[in-house]
Amino acid sequence: MSKILVIAEHGGGKLNASTLKCVTCATKVPGATVDIAVLAADASGVASQAAAIVGVAKVVVVENPANAEPLAAVYAPQVAKLAAAGYTHVFGPSTTFGKDVMPRIAALLGVSQVSDIMAVEGTHVFKRPIYAGNAILTVEVPADSPVVATVRVASFEAAAASGGNAAIEKAEVVATLPSHTRFVSRSGATTGRPDLQSATRVVAGGRALGSADNFKIIFSLADKLGAAVGASRAAVDAGYVANDLQVGQTGKIIAPEVYFAIGISGAIQHLTGIKDARTIIAINKDAEAPIFEVADVCLVGDLFAILPVLEKSLGS
Repeated sequence: MSKILVIAEHGGGKLNASTLKCVTCATKVPGATVDIAVLAADASGVASQAAAIVGVAKVVVVENPANAEPLAAVYAPQVAKLAAAGYTHVFGPSTTFGKDVMPRIAALLGVSQVSDIMAVEGTHVFKRPIYAGNAILTVEVPADSPVVATVRVASFEAAAASGGNAAIEKAEVVATLPSHTRFVSRSGATTGRPDLQSATRVVAGGRALGSADNFKIIFSLADKLGAAVGASRAAVDAGYVANDLQVGQTGKIIAPEVYFAIGISGAIQHLTGIKDARTIIAINKDAEAPIFEVADVCLVGDLFAILPVLEKSLGS
């Protein structure tokens, strides 16, 4: 029997959709019982949301003032203590949060981490992408070793967020928390747009936009569509937008229902980040651009001529 602990990612009192996708991955492990760990200063709201997820057996709540902010150095010792209480697997999302905290948990448990699980083949056998997604590697963890892994959330559908009725249990975790790491402040842009990694629609621009000022047409179209905004590495490197909008191998891996690639040529590193998108719509003046090899809808032409017409057709 596999006893799996999923580490909840949350913020602002809301559970991140990445957690629901981790649950889906966990339920595919043979003989799995899936619990969710919620670490917070006040976990009541997030715990209730986690308990409603279909497929979850129990929600383990660890409340501590030190958990007010998701600091990996603070979370990891507590999760390691929880994991030592009979869990065979510890899963977290392959997001910025998961990539920060999961390696620390693996180190504390004395095991190697499995990264970017995209398919479950057995209790200790998984598939993960390598070489920018051009090859798939099968990884087998020793049967007598706990599995600590990040889940490639783009590869899994989200578990149903309602319909479950898991028990909520508070846990007293005695762990030495580090004193060398402390929360100072949080800053970030408030755009009102959906989160890039969980958005169902994404509008992304590339180097062909030519400038940060021209990139405003991408923001305008995204706002009309209620979409998140993304960018290629070339656009980020050119300074058109901040690097937190970068999509691709060295940016964010996403799986929206619709992805607009505007003025993006389609380098393999970028395609790695969007390969799981359901529908890809590409606009590029170069008919030979690699993006057209993977796009479902291809528009060859000047983006500066096409986008105003497209936006106007969407109405007010």
